[in-house]
Amino acid sequence: MIRRVLQFTGMLILIVFLSSCLTVEKKTYTFELKDNNSGTLTIKYINIMSMKEDTSNVSQKDFDELIGSYIEGNEIELEYENAQVRGKRLFEENGQLCGEVIIDFNDLSSVGLFQYDNKSPYMFNVGSFLDSETYLSSNGDFGGDVMPVVFWSRSTEVLSLTTYVTDPDETTFSLLQQYKSWRYN
Repeated sequence: MIRRVLQFTGMLILIVFLSSCLTVEKKTYTFELKDNNSGTLTIKYINIMSMKEDTSNVSQKDFDELIGSYIEGNEIELEYENAQVRGKRLFEENGQLCGEVIIDFNDLSSVGLFQYDNKSPYMFNVGSFLDSETYLSSNGDFGGDVMPVVFWSRSTEVLSLTTYVTDPDETTFSLLQQYKSWRYN
């Protein structure tokens, strides 16, 4: 019993220290599969935002982190260490700041996909204890809350998935203005 309490307390402390004020409204994943379980993953981050820290607007600090750690830094490369990040960019779309990452992979597991054997469907786990994404839509079949996994037929060559992360509200700030100042100066 004490061991479980300590594990749970440790996880809570880890979550607090690992949490960031950067968030997005939605994410889209597009897996374009090739032979031998290789392919390209494109992740689009829709409406990149900063969340209030306590009651403070920390959007400039969060934008600096976005540029320094993700666009010019190697955070994405560390997250996908067994794949090759081919490109990453920020752009404005529909009045929102968006981002895009293109990743080439030689193995399904390097981008979070799973296939038990070559006769099984492709699978992607949408939700986990430490993850804040929830399923919105896909061109596959979703297992629901009991099994938050998307399944795609093994004959599907382009797997698409959209997840929800955060609704914009009074606790969030768009980073579009910081992007415009950075981009055009």
